[in-house]
Amino acid sequence: MPTLAAAAATRRAGVALRYAVLGGVRSLSSLQPSSASAASEEVLVEGKASARAAVLNRPGHLNALTTTMGARLNKFYESWEDSPDIGFVMMKGSGRAFCAGGDVVRLHQLISEGKLDECKDFFKTLYSFIYVLGTYLKPHVAILDGVTMGGGGGVSIPGTFRIATDRTVFATPEVHIGFHPDAAASFYLSHLTGHVGEYLALTGEKLNGVDMIALGLATHYSMSGRLNLVDERLATLLTDDPSVIDTSLTHYGDLVYPDKNSIVHRLEVIDKCFSLETVEEIVDAMENEAARLNEDWCTLALKRLKEASPLALKVSLRSIREGRYQTLDECLVREYRMSINGISEKFSHEFREGVRARLVDKDLAPKWDPPALEYVSADMVDSYFAPLGEFEPELTLPTESREAFV
Repeated sequence: MPTLAAAAATRRAGVALRYAVLGGVRSLSSLQPSSASAASEEVLVEGKASARAAVLNRPGHLNALTTTMGARLNKFYESWEDSPDIGFVMMKGSGRAFCAGGDVVRLHQLISEGKLDECKDFFKTLYSFIYVLGTYLKPHVAILDGVTMGGGGGVSIPGTFRIATDRTVFATPEVHIGFHPDAAASFYLSHLTGHVGEYLALTGEKLNGVDMIALGLATHYSMSGRLNLVDERLATLLTDDPSVIDTSLTHYGDLVYPDKNSIVHRLEVIDKCFSLETVEEIVDAMENEAARLNEDWCTLALKRLKEASPLALKVSLRSIREGRYQTLDECLVREYRMSINGISEKFSHEFREGVRARLVDKDLAPKWDPPALEYVSADMVDSYFAPLGEFEPELTLPTESREAFV
């Protein structure tokens, strides 16, 4: 592997290409605050000895991501990667969340107003940043202290290190808002042990920090109250060596073990059910297991399967299955295609209805269309994955200048 300095020099030649992909760092859409000063405050920067930290700073919205935030992250990360004075990069969130994902309420509003180009800018900017993170030359440390859902996983899990805490709540709940687990979720979920990726994608089950460690979604664990010690230690490091950072995180972290309620004790049943070919077969198998086991987790998982959008369930299962055999960039390109199709006139009802029911009106009574699994045809699912067409560009990632290490 080339030295950081040499690799950074090589990548400077690709900066123009990366800006072309991202559309520069201009304000891309109304998924952004109304003033430049407000925009600059949504991603703060902390300087350390040989590190920089990006702080997601929308605590009132659980640090939900906007187009402007994605563009600023791209700008910062490109600059920091090229700087010889910066050895590693960190990301954390303000308040009680790391990041709750994309600002789907705003996306819902834009779709309702017919402003689809602004939605496309959001997905393009976010997915492009995730590719930058997944190909980053310098070590990356994400502190997942609090809510980490949807796109929050996307802007952290492709990086080098992820610190979970006793406050961490992780989930990919997109099927319950009529969407699919995106932002690289089809890549990292599909690479988990057995078929737990399908389980998490189709049920949206929440995991705590200990379970994130057990499944490999997090690399280190620290009690939230001790994070200041971790931060202080990292602030003194003068290194770009991942092993040095790893040693420090381990030394100042906490050793934890799964308890009796952990997901690790359910993996045999999960693999038995979620390895089946179709969503219908998975639901039938879970019904049998719920009757046989009479355990709360199984009953709840079955309930969540039946509450989700039938179309989103079938689309998401196929997405995870395809992701198992694809690289990070291939997953992101496919997810972009799926997301753009998902907000199109043909399919946007599911997303709009899901967000309305859970986050706008909060009646928790979405009216899915189709209303049941048996009405979701193979052609519908195929259409969700279809190429975007002659006048709708696909997502282009700089794979020649940024080769993924994963």
